[in-house]
Amino acid sequence: MSDESPPPSRDKFDERLRQAVAKRKGDGKRGNQASQGSGGLGFALRIASDMVAGLGVGVGIGLALDWWLETKPWFLIVFFVLGSAAGMLNVYRTAAGYDHGVGYKKRKDRPSGPEAKD
Repeated sequence: MSDESPPPSRDKFDERLRQAVAKRKGDGKRGNQASQGSGGLGFALRIASDMVAGLGVGVGIGLALDWWLETKPWFLIVFFVLGSAAGMLNVYRTAAGYDHGVGYKKRKDRPSGPEAKD
């Protein structure tokens, strides 16, 4: 009744899917490494950004409190030290391989994926 052609067989689809997965696995080695940040430059940039973020937040909070409460250098000094400590703690956890989740377990010890339970 209709002029539609029959849909392609499942075998053809399965074969095309296997080819695409194999091609993606072969091409994705470099992309996966870069996206996980396991390269040296990515790791260095992450450590630097952790340190700068800690300092920036600490100095920002200190300046805001000093401006609001008119106690010029004191909160800046206190929060500079706290921001430095927070940045160093983040750098240590990153370099030691600890996850930033609750409990601070090492990444390889934490389950991931569908088997992980909250």
